[in-house]
Amino acid sequence: MTGDVITLTVPPERDFHRVVHLVLGGLAVRLNLTFDALEDLQLALDEVLGSRSGEHELTVAMNVLPDAIETSVGPFPGETLRRELERDGNGVGLRRVLATVVDRVEVDDREGGQWVQLTKRVRPGPREAV
Repeated sequence: MTGDVITLTVPPERDFHRVVHLVLGGLAVRLNLTFDALEDLQLALDEVLGSRSGEHELTVAMNVLPDAIETSVGPFPGETLRRELERDGNGVGLRRVLATVVDRVEVDDREGGQWVQLTKRVRPGPREAV
């Protein structure tokens, strides 16, 4: 990872997902992202954070690159995340949602479990004159 990195560690309770949204929203303002790009990133993070069951905190690291935001989320215990992403299905599952809203999804094993990395290519929106 290169660029500016913002790292959050959040408790397992769903209420703390709002903190991730708040940080992502601030990042979007700072980068002047389009509403569509922000909405895609929020949906992707909601799906990933909501896919876990457990009592352990998760770390979310957002890496700001010149043309993309790379977000790593983990650790997820066991193989459930990878199985969910590799599963073929006709429904609207995790794999299909992520394929729709981000440009790349990868799962790797490190630091105590599985981590998912989401890459969303972004272009800043037009700046308003002040």
